[in-house]
Amino acid sequence: MRKRLILTLALGAIAALVVAGVASAYKPTVVRAGNLILTFNGGITPKKLPRKKMAPIGLTVSGKFATANGEHVPALTKFVVETDKNGSIDAKGYPTCKQGKLEARTTADAKKACPKAIVGKGKTDVEVVFPEQAPIPVKSQLLAFNGGKKGGKTTIYIHAYLSTPIAAAIVTKTVVSKIHNGKYGTKSIATIPKIANGAGSVTSFTLTINKKFKYKGKQKSYLTARCPTGSLFAQGEAVFAGGSKAKGSVVRPCTPKG
Repeated sequence: MRKRLILTLALGAIAALVVAGVASAYKPTVVRAGNLILTFNGGITPKKLPRKKMAPIGLTVSGKFATANGEHVPALTKFVVETDKNGSIDAKGYPTCKQGKLEARTTADAKKACPKAIVGKGKTDVEVVFPEQAPIPVKSQLLAFNGGKKGGKTTIYIHAYLSTPIAAAIVTKTVVSKIHNGKYGTKSIATIPKIANGAGSVTSFTLTINKKFKYKGKQKSYLTARCPTGSLFAQGEAVFAGGSKAKGSVVRPCTPKG
């Protein structure tokens, strides 16, 4: 259980960028809240997008999490993100996977369980600190699976298999829904329970999503976006154990065409 933090923090960060495709290969976005320092970066392809019509995009995102004084990063408890109304997840027609098929499986077995439902791949690093023990670094692959769309909400499952300190397959999810809040049109929520009193915390992650597929004879993309004004927007808030919060917004340029 203590390793679920890895996945949910990564997923929250992914939600902050994936839905609207707001990341770009510019300077990283740095959010500072007290002793906490969160750094996000990434890029979309292509960078030129239609003004009106939604178009396929691929996305790579990365993140680093640290403290100014070098202390252990506290556990994340919630991540809420609102993203640009000109970006979307288009999951209709894409193969789905159920959470039960991913539980208690290694990375290789998870791939075999739902190979056609995979939408993203990456990796993550985490630091586990138990009382009176040296920090334990942990690495894991990340796999993102399409959980399907129902009632206007899209679910994404994130799977990881960690061999130390305790071998475990961890599955977590985020739920993405449409909203109407000015320039923001999508809301993603990831809620994280208290994990082993905050013993495990993510230090970095990367993930790439670039899935094209056919549905009823038509070519589609899992991620789509358009660029009517030359800018895309996102805002989010991360809440950590102990009450610390990191809240911020980003504006990223895109190039309108057509």
